[in-house]
Amino acid sequence: MVKSANQTHPHPVTELCDLGAELYASALSSGRLARAEVEQTPCLLEFALLHPDPDDANWLRPVPPSVALAQRLHPLEREILQSRRASIELTEAFEPFMAISALSPAPTHAITVLEGFNRINAALNVATAECHTEMLTIQPGGGRAEHILNQAIERDQPLIRRGVSMRTLYQHTVRHSRGTMAYIDRVAGGKVEFRTLEELVERLIICDESVAFIPARDDQQVALELRHPALVRYLIKVFEQLWHRAVPLREEVSYGPTPEGITGVQRSIAQLLVEGHVDEAIARRLGMNVRTCRAHIAKLATTLGSGSRAQLGFLIARSGILNGPEK
Repeated sequence: MVKSANQTHPHPVTELCDLGAELYASALSSGRLARAEVEQTPCLLEFALLHPDPDDANWLRPVPPSVALAQRLHPLEREILQSRRASIELTEAFEPFMAISALSPAPTHAITVLEGFNRINAALNVATAECHTEMLTIQPGGGRAEHILNQAIERDQPLIRRGVSMRTLYQHTVRHSRGTMAYIDRVAGGKVEFRTLEELVERLIICDESVAFIPARDDQQVALELRHPALVRYLIKVFEQLWHRAVPLREEVSYGPTPEGITGVQRSIAQLLVEGHVDEAIARRLGMNVRTCRAHIAKLATTLGSGSRAQLGFLIARSGILNGPEK
């Protein structure tokens, strides 16, 4: 690589400026070069391409390029040799264990911890690329962000083209999410089904009955990749139970309000209040934001005539609303 002379010296080991290259060629042709000429090209001395003339301190003589190249290559070759020796030593150290491993059944990486969105998405991309039969997905919470939906479309469209069956469970709240409904419209046409429930377990993705992904932390930064057949079969059974209870997305949710005007959502909130959950936990489990959850709690308190949170729990239990119609 050749660079202009006005760049800052010294150069990296593989670089030589234009003026330096020109002066070195001139020195090789004439046999020497005036020291004053190389004041702007210290790279020639740094590369050891010139050395002082033993007969006259005002002149420099060129080092043959073959010699200069050998001087530069020698340390690199030494590093390569050291790396080769290290690789041989490592191979020899592990060879006895490889022999033992060859006599044992091949290990199964039943559980792999994936940390960080990039690694999680990379593992999901591999699993979906290898999926050829069916993908099962549970997506709790309300509407998802646009960039997440775009990633989902990019991942799902190849599956649809391959004829992979896809079943996804959402919470009822997505029925009011224009972004999620637009995503559903875009992937419609293949073997794709969507159903909703009031409350769901944590996020779950299963591919071809062979690999499943579940979150390992609330912030979604850590996930588990599960390949143990028994674990995957168990999670499939969990999915199927939820699927049979869920309502197809294009059908209306069947339950209505009680005679007192308490809706199905408010009955679900009442149940969680009685169980002792705080507002944030209730909102997360029902896929709504905290403000909406608190508005439902306020309406519930007004309907039942409650003046405090403690009294509300008592009035819920006494009212019988938790024995209302099945959701």
